[in-house]
Amino acid sequence: MSRTVSSWILSSARNSIVLQGKGRLYSICIPNRNKIKWKLVFSKTRPCPAGSCSLDSTFSLKKAFRHTSTEEEHFSFQLSPSQINDILRAGELSHKILDLNGKNANSVLRFESNQLASNAPIEDRRSAATCLQTKGMMFGVFDGHAGSACAQAVSERLLHYIAVSLMSRQTLEEIELAVEGMKPVLPILQWHKHPNDVEYREITSRYFENLRVYWQHLLDLDTEPGFSLEEAMICAFKRLDSDISLEVQAPQENELMRNIALQVAFSGATACVAHIDGVHLHVANTGDCRAVLGVLEEDGTWSTLPLTRDHNAFDEFEIRRLKREHPRSEEKTLFVNDRLLGILMPSRAFGDVQLKWSKELQHSVLENSCDVEALNIYQYVPPNYHTPPYLTAEPEVTYHKLRGKDKFLVIASDGLWEMLSNEKVVKLVAGHLTELNVQKPQLAFEKPVNLGYMHSLLLQRKNRGIASLDRNIATHLIRHAIGSNEYGEVDQEKLAAMLTLPEDLARMYRDDITVTVVYFNSETIENYYRNN
Repeated sequence: MSRTVSSWILSSARNSIVLQGKGRLYSICIPNRNKIKWKLVFSKTRPCPAGSCSLDSTFSLKKAFRHTSTEEEHFSFQLSPSQINDILRAGELSHKILDLNGKNANSVLRFESNQLASNAPIEDRRSAATCLQTKGMMFGVFDGHAGSACAQAVSERLLHYIAVSLMSRQTLEEIELAVEGMKPVLPILQWHKHPNDVEYREITSRYFENLRVYWQHLLDLDTEPGFSLEEAMICAFKRLDSDISLEVQAPQENELMRNIALQVAFSGATACVAHIDGVHLHVANTGDCRAVLGVLEEDGTWSTLPLTRDHNAFDEFEIRRLKREHPRSEEKTLFVNDRLLGILMPSRAFGDVQLKWSKELQHSVLENSCDVEALNIYQYVPPNYHTPPYLTAEPEVTYHKLRGKDKFLVIASDGLWEMLSNEKVVKLVAGHLTELNVQKPQLAFEKPVNLGYMHSLLLQRKNRGIASLDRNIATHLIRHAIGSNEYGEVDQEKLAAMLTLPEDLARMYRDDITVTVVYFNSETIENYYRNN
C-alpha cells in the first residue's frame, strides 16, 4: 500500500457519507487486483453508542498505536516492525498436549490461537478445553454482533452444556449428590485460556444453577441419557439458547445480573465448536464461522476439506429451510439485501431474541426493564415480522473420521474468511508447518573463518525467513489476512495502515478476526488403524 493509497483511505473516510435510517451503513473497501471498489452494505450489528457497552472488555489495540477517530489532526499510519509484532501477538495462545512416558495417546498434538480486534472492544470470543469426565477436547470460536455479551456468555457456557450432555447417568448422579451435600463437585472441564480472556464472574453462580437444572432434566429421563455426540451437541446448543431466552424473562432482583441477561439475549453470536476424541472429529456450526481441514495427499500436495457451511442468504439449503418454515406469502421478504429480514447476515445464531420472540413478548420484557438505551438495547421490529421465530441456534453437525493425512484443523470467525479463501488458509498453514519443520542450518565454517564468509552465511539464514517467522500460526494467518497485497505477499505499509485504522473506520475495512489451529498427531492416528 503506497503513501498515496494510505492518504486516500483517510481522506475518503473523512468525506464519506453516513446514511441515516433504521440501521447503519458501512462502506467496505474491497481490493480487487489493481482496482478498488466501494460497496455499501448494511452493518452486521446495530450501532453502539459511546459508553454503552460497559460490560465488554478484553484486549484491544493499544491506544498508543490505534487512533480513536479520523478527525485527529496528527494522523499517521506509521508503525515500526516491533510495534506491528506487539499488536499482532498480543492475543497469542498456544498449548501442547503433554507427552506422558514418551507416548502421547492424544490425537491432538497442540493448538495455537490468536485474535485481532476491529470493533472496540472486540466482539469475538474463543474457547478451548479438555473434557475431564468424558473423553476428548473441544475448541470453539464465537463471533458476536450487537456487542460482545452473547458471544461472551456462549464461550463460557456452551462447552459445559456439551460435556454434561455426554456424561453417563452415574457421573451426573455423583455430581448432583455432591451439590446437594455442599461438597466439592467433580471438575467437568480443564480450560486452556489466555490471561486476558474475560469472564462474567458476577453471574457465574446463576450460570451454574441453570446448568444444574439441565443435568437434572437429563437425570429425569427414564433411561440412560446415551446421546450420540451429534445429538449431544445439538441438544446442548438448543438448550443453552433456550436458557438465554428464559433467563432474561425471569424476575431479577440483582440489577447487574438483570442487565447482563438483557445484553446477552438482545445481542447475538454465531458459534463453531469442534469435539475431538481419538480419530472421531465432530464439528457443530451455527452461523458463518467456519472449520476447514488441511489434508496432505500422497503425492505431497495439500487439499482442503470444508467441514461447515456458512448459514446465510448465499446458502441455498438455508434459503429452502426458511421457506419451508414460513408461509409462502413471506418468501420475498425473508431475505432483503442478502440479510435475514434485511437485518442480520447469518441465518442461525444464539441470542438475537428480536428475531425469535413475538412482538408482544419483546415489548413486555423491555417495558419492565430499566434504562435499556444505556445498555444499547433498542426495540425495533423489522417490516414483515409475522411468523417468528425466524432465527435458530440449532447447529449443523459434521462427522469426520481422522486419517493419517489429516494434519490440521482451522476454526475461525468470518473476519478471516472474508480476507482469505479456504485454499489460501490451508496453503499458508502448510507452508508455515514446512518452515518450522526445517531445522536451522548448521554454520559450517571454512578455515580460516573471515567476516565476509560469516556475513554470507547469516544472510542465507535470514533469507530463508527463519529469523522473522511467526511462531504462532494464527498470528501468521492474521498477518496475511490484513497485510497481503495482490501478489499474496505481506506489504508492511499496508499492514501498518490496517492496524492503525481508527475505531470509526476500522470496521469498514476488516472485521474482528479469531483463529484457532489444531494440529493432529499423525502417529497416534495411524496407530489406531494399525491396532484396529
